[in-house]
Amino acid sequence: MPPNPDEIRGLKAPKDGAPASDGPDEGLASAQAAAAADLGLRDPQGWQRGLIPVVAAAWSVFQLLLPWAILLETVYVRAVHLAFAMVLVYLCFPAIKKHDLKGRLGYFSRRERIGPLDLVLAGLAGLAALYIALDHQGLALRQGDPLTRDLVAGGVLVVLLLEAVRRSLGPALVLVAIAFMIYAFGGPHMPDAIAFKGVSLSRFMGQETMSTEGIYGIPLDVSASIVFLFVLFGAMMDRAGGGRYFVRLAFSLLGSFKGGPAKAAVLASGLTGLVSGSSIANVVTTGTFTIPLMKSAGYPAKKAAAIEVAASTDGQLMPPIMGAAAFIIAEYCNLEYMAVVKAAILPALLSYLTLFFITHLEAGKLGLTSLPRNQLPPFWATLRSGFHFLAPLAVLIYELMVLRHSPALAVFRAIVVLAGLIVAQSLWRALREGEGWGAGLREAGAILWQSLVAGGRNMMGIGVAVAGAGLIVGVVNMGLGGLITEIVELMAGDSLYLLLALTALACLLMGMGLPTTATYIVMASLMAVVIVELGPSAGLVVPLIAAHLFVFYFGILADDTPPVGLAAYAASAIARSNPIPTGLQSFTYDLRTAILPFMFIFNTRLLLIGVDSWWMGLWVGLSGVAAMFAFAAATQGYLRQPNRWWEGLLLLAAAAVILQPGASARFLGLPGAEASQAVGTALFVLVWLGQKWRPRGRQAVA
Repeated sequence: MPPNPDEIRGLKAPKDGAPASDGPDEGLASAQAAAAADLGLRDPQGWQRGLIPVVAAAWSVFQLLLPWAILLETVYVRAVHLAFAMVLVYLCFPAIKKHDLKGRLGYFSRRERIGPLDLVLAGLAGLAALYIALDHQGLALRQGDPLTRDLVAGGVLVVLLLEAVRRSLGPALVLVAIAFMIYAFGGPHMPDAIAFKGVSLSRFMGQETMSTEGIYGIPLDVSASIVFLFVLFGAMMDRAGGGRYFVRLAFSLLGSFKGGPAKAAVLASGLTGLVSGSSIANVVTTGTFTIPLMKSAGYPAKKAAAIEVAASTDGQLMPPIMGAAAFIIAEYCNLEYMAVVKAAILPALLSYLTLFFITHLEAGKLGLTSLPRNQLPPFWATLRSGFHFLAPLAVLIYELMVLRHSPALAVFRAIVVLAGLIVAQSLWRALREGEGWGAGLREAGAILWQSLVAGGRNMMGIGVAVAGAGLIVGVVNMGLGGLITEIVELMAGDSLYLLLALTALACLLMGMGLPTTATYIVMASLMAVVIVELGPSAGLVVPLIAAHLFVFYFGILADDTPPVGLAAYAASAIARSNPIPTGLQSFTYDLRTAILPFMFIFNTRLLLIGVDSWWMGLWVGLSGVAAMFAFAAATQGYLRQPNRWWEGLLLLAAAAVILQPGASARFLGLPGAEASQAVGTALFVLVWLGQKWRPRGRQAVA
C-alpha cells in the first residue's frame, strides 16, 4: 500500500493500520538502546542528575575556547581532552551493563546512581590523564629515567584507560591491546619465528604515558584539536532540526521516483552524514522516519532496515567530515586535509550512486511504483523552510576549500554561524507565535545547552577509543611493527592480491568489536606501509593515501557486519526485524563499497591522482559508475529484468575489466587503460540494452 501522505508531509509514524510498535517514538527508544555505547547508559537521579551534563558541557566549552581564546601546548590539550573523556566514561557507564543483576553484583550495574567507587575511579582517571601535563617539565628532564611515581601514575593510567575502553566499547579493543602488551614484554620467550627482543617497564611506560608517541599520540591530538568540534557541529545541527529538514528535503526531491522512499532514505542519510560522521547516529537520526515509510511503501522490514544501514554506514565516507579517521589519515600521510577530501570524494559519490541504483533494482524486483507528487511535501517550500541550515555548511566548505583555513578554524566559524542561526530561529518562532523575546532566548539557550552536552557525550567513546588505539600503536613503534610486517609479508608470499585480501579480512574481523577509528588506526599502522611496499610486485605504484583509504573503507564496513554490527542492531530495532538477517542483507548491499577499495588500489585515478582536467575526471567518474552498477546488478541478480546466468557473468566481466584497466588492456591487447574502461562500459550497456529489448517475464519476488 502507498504511504499515507500525512506521514510523509509531517514525517510522522504510520497511524492508520500500522502496528503501534512501528512508530518512530518507540523505534527511536529501541534504536537508542541498541546504540547505548554512543549515548551513555546511566540516568542518575538526585544531586547527581546534573553531574554528567555539566562535565560534558564543560568539555565542549573547553574545546570551543581552544581555537580563539586559549593558547596551550599540544601535550596539555591532549591530556585535558583524555581526562574529560575518561571521567565521562566512568560517570556514564556502570562496570557491568546487565541491569537485572541481584545481590552484590547489582551494585556494579546500577543505572539510577553513580556509586562512590565510580566517582573515585573517575577522579583517579582524570588525574592520571593529567599527570603528563601536571609534571611535564619534570618528565621531559627525566626522559629515559623515570621515578617510581612516574611508573605508578603511568600504570594507573594504562589500567584505567583499558577499563574505560571496556565499559564504553566492549572487550575487543582491550583484548587486542593486552595481547600487544604481552607480546612486547614476553617477546624474548616467544617461538623463534615470532620472537621479539622485548621492552623494559621503564621504556614501555616512558613511550606510552610520558611521551607523545603512545597514548598521547597523533590520534588523540587529532581527536582533541579537530574531531571534537566536528562532532559538536553535528550535534548542534541535529538539535536545531537539521536532521529532520534533510529528511523532508530528500523526500520532496526523490519521493516521486520508483522506490522513492528508499532513494530518499539514501539521500537523507548522505546529507546527515555530511555533518554527523557516525553510522549509528545517522541511523537513529534518519531511520526513525525513513524505515517506517519504506515499509509502508512495500519494502520488507529487513530490506528497509538494511537500506538505511547501508546508507548510514557510508555517511563516514562522505566529505567533509568522514568520521574521525579522515583527519588522522591527513596526519599519517602528511597531507593537507583538503587533499584527503579530494581523494575521497569520487569513491564516496560512487558508493552512494550505486546504493541509489540498488534501491532502484529492489523496487523493480518488488514491483513497486512511484508516489504521486501531491502526496509529497512541495520541494521549493521545503527547501525554503530550512534553507538556513545550509548556511553553516556553506561556511564550512568555503573556509576549507576557498580560504584554505585549517579544519579546526573552519568548523569553529561554522559553529559560530550555526549558533547565531539557532538564536535567530528560536526568536523568530517565539515572536511569530506571540511568546515574546524571553521565550525565544530560553529556547535558544536550551538548544545550545543540549548541543554542548551532546557534543561531550558523543565524543567520550571516540576519545577513549583513539587513546586505546594509541596504546597499541605505541607498542608497534617500539619495534614490534617491523616483526609483524615481516610475518604478514611471509603469509602473503610477496603477493599484493593476497595481502589485500588478508588486510580486508583482518579489518572486517577486528572491526566487529572495535569502532571504525580504532580499527583504522591499528590496521593502518600495521598494513598501510606493507601495501605500498608490495605494490611493485604487481606492477603498481600504490600511493600511501590509497593504502590508508583501503584500510579505512574496510573498517567502516564492519559497522554492519554480523554478528556485532551496531548500526544493523539500531536499524532492526526501528524496523522490528531480526538484526542478524538485517546485517547480512545490508552487507550484501555494502558489497558495492567493498569493491571500491580494490578499484582505487588498481586504478588510482578514482582518487583523482594524476587527473589534470575536467574531461579526464568526468571519464573516470562515468567508467567508475559503469563498473559499480555492473557489479551491483550482478550481485543483486537483476538489472532491468532478472539476470540470466550469462548476463551475470558479462556484468562481472565488465566490472573486472574496469576494475583493473591496465592489466585488462595488456590481456586484451588494447592500446591503453582508457580503451579497457571503454570496453567494460560497453559490456554493461550491451547487457542493459539486451534486457530492455527482451520480452518481460515474471518479476522475481524477493
